[in-house]
Amino acid sequence: MPGTPEPDLEGKIALVAGATRGAGRGIAVRLGAAGATVYVTGRTTRERRSEYDRPETIEETAELVTAAGGTGIAVPADHLVAEEVRALAGRIDAEQGRLDVLVNDIWGGEKLFASDEPVWEHDLDNGLRLLRLGVETHAVTSHFLMPLLVRRPGGLVVEMTDGTSAYNAARYRNSYFYDLVKNSVLRMAFVLAHELKPHGGTAVALTPGWLRSEMMLDAFGVAEDNWRDALAKVPLFGISESPAYVGRAVAALAGDADVARWNGESLSSGQLAREYGFTDLDGSRPDCWRFLTDSENADEPVDADVYR
Repeated sequence: MPGTPEPDLEGKIALVAGATRGAGRGIAVRLGAAGATVYVTGRTTRERRSEYDRPETIEETAELVTAAGGTGIAVPADHLVAEEVRALAGRIDAEQGRLDVLVNDIWGGEKLFASDEPVWEHDLDNGLRLLRLGVETHAVTSHFLMPLLVRRPGGLVVEMTDGTSAYNAARYRNSYFYDLVKNSVLRMAFVLAHELKPHGGTAVALTPGWLRSEMMLDAFGVAEDNWRDALAKVPLFGISESPAYVGRAVAALAGDADVARWNGESLSSGQLAREYGFTDLDGSRPDCWRFLTDSENADEPVDADVYR
């Protein structure tokens, strides 16, 4: 969008783990728009679908990265399979010799948690699978990719989660298993920040707000170009944001020569939009987490448009 600053990431090598759709795809495309070479991983390809059974593929994401101005490279990978992630790291090493940006957006748990269902009633197999998909995958990915990231100073790790540390610390997040996963990722970023600092690297946790992912748009029966049609039924959808918004947040971090000032921090797309000056696709700057916090403390309904 005119007026939105684009960082220069020409020559940067990035991996977006979990880039098939949603925030991962939005991040990969915006890194590409800034000129980066972006490896994108996921389990759904044109030949095989994950249990999500969605049509989006990593090949499509790679093509969108290239169309945006970068170089997109699709690599099928299940990040629970150590040998597949080891092979991914080996390929990036052989082709690039380093990694500048690692975005860990692996999730895959939308169909596995039941909101407000206590742990003794929650399906145990689904809950444990959720922990594996949302926590173990991140650990496996960090183990194999971090050696590439620390080869030279300036590496950036972005751990994607849901909610800031301040917001989550005082609130129950959907269910026992969901809460554990999203807060574990926040802690991962804090720990990685400690481990990367001696190598000149930076790690942050980043959350989008109410994301207009492909699955969310389908749930409301709208598309990105007419998403406001859903407001008649769900007025709070007015605070939602496109995947491009958090994508611009990651691109801004990756292009910031002073990104180390954020090391170990929990950040949000709305916060970084104010800091770096980018906007969502419609020119607005939605700040979902500030809206939610203010709404809780307000005596009457808060207008979501005020927070865009």
